[in-house]
Amino acid sequence: MTPISNLFTPVKLGDLELPNRVLMAPLTRNRSQSDGTPSSMAELYYNQRASAGLIFSEATQVSDLGKGYLDTPGIYTDDHVTGWSKITDAVHSGGGRIFCQLWHVGRISHVSLLPEGKSPVSASDLQADAQTFTENGFEQCSKPEALTSEGIAQIIKDYAHAAKCAKEAGFDGIELHAANGYLLDQFLQDGVNTRTDSYGGSIGNRMRLLEEILDAVEAVWPKGRIGVRLSPLGQAGDISDSNSEALFTEVYKMLDARALAYLHVVEAFPGSEGEDEGRELLARLKQHYTGFFIANGGYDASSASEAILEERAHAVTFGRPFIANPDLPDRMRTGADMNKQDQDTFYGGDEKGYTDYPFLNR
Repeated sequence: MTPISNLFTPVKLGDLELPNRVLMAPLTRNRSQSDGTPSSMAELYYNQRASAGLIFSEATQVSDLGKGYLDTPGIYTDDHVTGWSKITDAVHSGGGRIFCQLWHVGRISHVSLLPEGKSPVSASDLQADAQTFTENGFEQCSKPEALTSEGIAQIIKDYAHAAKCAKEAGFDGIELHAANGYLLDQFLQDGVNTRTDSYGGSIGNRMRLLEEILDAVEAVWPKGRIGVRLSPLGQAGDISDSNSEALFTEVYKMLDARALAYLHVVEAFPGSEGEDEGRELLARLKQHYTGFFIANGGYDASSASEAILEERAHAVTFGRPFIANPDLPDRMRTGADMNKQDQDTFYGGDEKGYTDYPFLNR
């Protein structure tokens, strides 16, 4: 078995010192208030997990049009800032650090979730063969409208505003969610982006929105406090590209040149681990990014330690294990048993399956 002591060595991410390399992945839990203000339960939930080297908040929409699921949080109103401020205070009081993951779902939404019954927006008007979660349960995603140039300009402003709100709320940094078939991914990949203007066609054009949003948020946050999340294997949200390797090679190179805090890559979704072709593609792409690299997907303590030892990652994010084990770093360090995950309480509900998982020594 691979020794795991390297998971617990400090490391510098951007200009932030992390005490360990066991990071908490962004985890949608659908427990916010209907207006996007985080619930008071979230203060305890995040505080309980403050021993993570770094916490990434659950995906947090940058505008009311960026919402795609029932009871997910936002970061664009005064109430949102107030709610998140209590959470960041709770994390910091526990000795932790927390980044806000900025999110716009694009076409992965439903008209019932959007203001005044508006349609979702995307790079094109292609409807996703996917479902989202509404008051009626799982429903087919609504047909989107292709963003106009004015709409794209507003999206960029929304991200800049959300970045300012995240800073005001006391976050330690921000992550742009450009993965999992959501809006930024919809612009990157030509299975969805069929535009013929300056935001479509060539790889450079399809990268333009991500780059312009990065320019906008870099005016708010230093580069050492900004990261990006990608999922090059296209395993969610009915996303695809005709040449994924060519596309993501250029995206990795662009991000490398910007010298941001890190790149965070979804390497596998639950149930998809172990595909050789995907692993080989990820390894080739990794050659084009020389900065701090965070891996995600299907890792345990041993495989995470091995990835760090082999310099395939500097740190690893854990999702479901952190849901059930608020003291995950301690459990890994001591080799303790893990709590059993209650999948029925992953999405929505109250404190059950949210803040009531036991600690080792409490």
